[in-house]
Amino acid sequence: VQLVESGGGLVPPGGSLRLSCAASGFTFSSYAMSWYRQAPGKGRELVARIAGTGYILNNADSVKGRFTISRDNAKNTVYLQMNSLQPEDTAVYYCYTSVAGRTYWGQGTQVTVSS
Repeated sequence: VQLVESGGGLVPPGGSLRLSCAASGFTFSSYAMSWYRQAPGKGRELVARIAGTGYILNNADSVKGRFTISRDNAKNTVYLQMNSLQPEDTAVYYCYTSVAGRTYWGQGTQVTVSS
């Protein structure tokens, strides 16, 4: 299993970014996928989770109405569209899945919201 994130960067407050996570090594459409984030000095927190069918399972209260998780099973890719970004969204964002009882993380992509 391999998860590779991309799309992070520096954006001013109020801006938007779309993160992508390309997955391989398992039957992508059969498994839920998640985005987590870890801000400096804080623990890793769940941002959003989506079922293999595309049904959205979880959305953190802090991102509701601003972030949208989606997936393209034909491309084995999960996305996180982030709008109205705020400085408190600054973090490393990780892609995550659990397959056959084992957990897998991507390497992370840095998102920095600053003017």
